[in-house]
Amino acid sequence: MSPTSPLPARRTAGLIAALLLAAPGCKREQPEAPGATAPAKAPSGGKIALLLPESKTARYESHDRPHFERRVKELCADCEVLYSNADQNVAKQQDQAEAALVNGAKVLVLDPVDSGAAAAIVARARQSKVAVLSYERLVLNADVDYYISFDNEQVGRLQGQALVDKLKADGKTQGTLVMLHGAPTDDSSRFYKSGAHGIIDGSGLTVGAEYDTPDWSPDKAQQQMEQAITRLGKDKIIGVYSANDGMAGGAIAAMKAAGIDPLPPVTGQDAELTAVQRILTGEQYMTVYLAIKLEAGIAAEVAVALLRGEKPPAERINGKVNNGTKDVPSILLTPVAVTKENVKSTVLADKFWTAEQLCEGAYASACASAQLTP
Repeated sequence: MSPTSPLPARRTAGLIAALLLAAPGCKREQPEAPGATAPAKAPSGGKIALLLPESKTARYESHDRPHFERRVKELCADCEVLYSNADQNVAKQQDQAEAALVNGAKVLVLDPVDSGAAAAIVARARQSKVAVLSYERLVLNADVDYYISFDNEQVGRLQGQALVDKLKADGKTQGTLVMLHGAPTDDSSRFYKSGAHGIIDGSGLTVGAEYDTPDWSPDKAQQQMEQAITRLGKDKIIGVYSANDGMAGGAIAAMKAAGIDPLPPVTGQDAELTAVQRILTGEQYMTVYLAIKLEAGIAAEVAVALLRGEKPPAERINGKVNNGTKDVPSILLTPVAVTKENVKSTVLADKFWTAEQLCEGAYASACASAQLTP
């Protein structure tokens, strides 16, 4: 099962921009004329729970949470966001969801630690007639209302294509690749994996070692890379597919410790600050930029609409993803491949990071060579 094909990027972007302008806010009560019959009013406030899975991936605390909370307040000043981070602990996330429900949350925005285990959270929310928006990672085998994420298979394709193109451009056809996939408990991982394999398997390149990485842990990715170096030999590895930036950092640390120089091209995802800095210095080849501000903002708009007993506009939905229980109405956004050549037109242009953040300290000279000085 895989996402239906999203709308073309240009059309999707246009729809989203229009919808951002049209998103409803919370209504404030107006004085009634003497003797007038008061019209029915939507509630002016309420509680929305934002349940995020972990903090090892830098994006959740630095981007998802603040952008979501800011957008909710813009739409509904009287709404309250009940925020929790599960620190990659399934039981902790279940307890946090229960606490949010007991505390009066009427909408759960849930990014699950474990896509399968989180079905119990959805079932509990349904008992309380609480709506659930599956955020970033899809909850499996559960009656969720909506799903918002990126086209995850396309993420894997972008990573795989960038790696294959770089190796062929460099004339690197002899040797093997190492593939470091995401957490098997995260349903998105299988889409990244299938997308990457769809490119790499037909490239003529050989995969010499391949791992699923528990918890998306950079430390575990480093250990896996050390195993791959021992198994394959440090002179035989010509490229590393890493599903995200944190694991890419672990793989790069292992290769540097083994004395591999120059480093082979390494992929990533999330456009983390340290990853973009590694791209500028040449330690990491690419990352995938996800417009998290847009994703979190739209999630906030959907959550406020659900809180008010409304549905998001039909034109907002541009796909469906089957989660084992239903075809979940989905909002699938477009990922973008980032290399040194387009840092300026992507993460800087969108103010995801500033030149001051990227270019501080030891990275000043790399920024100067890339014409990114503040």
